[in-house]
Amino acid sequence: MVQSSDRYQSRGGQTSGIRRRQDPVVYPAALPPGEHALSEHQLAGYRRNGFVFLKNFFPEDEVALLLGEAQRMVADAALRQSEEAITEPGSDAVRSFFRVHQLSALYGRLAADARLLDIACQILGDEVYVHQSRLNLKPGFDGKEFYWHSDFETWHVEDGMPRMRAVSCIILLTENNEFNGPLMLIPGSHRHYVVCTGETPEDHYKSSLKQQDIGVPDHDSLSFLVAQGGIRAPKGPAGSVVFFDCNTMHGSGSNLSPFPRSNLFFVYNAVSNALQMPVCGLKPRPEFIATQQDFTPLRRETGPLKPVVR
Repeated sequence: MVQSSDRYQSRGGQTSGIRRRQDPVVYPAALPPGEHALSEHQLAGYRRNGFVFLKNFFPEDEVALLLGEAQRMVADAALRQSEEAITEPGSDAVRSFFRVHQLSALYGRLAADARLLDIACQILGDEVYVHQSRLNLKPGFDGKEFYWHSDFETWHVEDGMPRMRAVSCIILLTENNEFNGPLMLIPGSHRHYVVCTGETPEDHYKSSLKQQDIGVPDHDSLSFLVAQGGIRAPKGPAGSVVFFDCNTMHGSGSNLSPFPRSNLFFVYNAVSNALQMPVCGLKPRPEFIATQQDFTPLRRETGPLKPVVR
């Protein structure tokens, strides 16, 4: 049963609708910004739109390392059979690998990279840890869509994330273009909270990570948000980075082109926003989907990425 004091109620018998956000978008800084922090102009754009797109953020040699690691993981038969591997509905093709910052030493090093960490800490005004990480794959011709959703709605209801004090970071490992199902975001949608209908079943993640049907916005709410802000698709070369607010409405279409689309996804959560019990009254989702045990702040790693000796 959802508590009436919960400012972000959803899936608890309420009708669908839109509520105003109750939390800051950019939090007051506890420390001076790091050397890789966003400029005031970039930060203002993030506050206004709910995301910022940073083209050519990583150099080509580092991107090649990161893409090579993704290809290694896809080719690893044992890894493809692990609980962290999520397959497409009706297929054994891998849709996502979760907990990649622990499965891969290279991705673990990347998650703590000062170039990313300085921005996450600047936005959230706190030290951060990795709430979730994953590698999202969309092979040519067969990559399936991710329907519109606010991550925070799921993280709040199913994981127990108290407030909107998390930021997602996507690193483009391949070019994202208009043909291969790029990330789409609704500017300004982060200022609204969309209440979703339906009840959350036990072990909902087993189906929702393949295809989400519960915890998705209704058509009227989506139409309102798009009428207010439009739709943007940050398209660009491999090595570009998108930071977006945990409540920004986003999704992506299927990939009908021959061009694969692979993106890394890190969620940074403020240590002061550590998870509590899920508000839906169900057991927490597994650790590989949402960090429930170790909220130790990440420590900045500096210098270029280097190959990992195996």
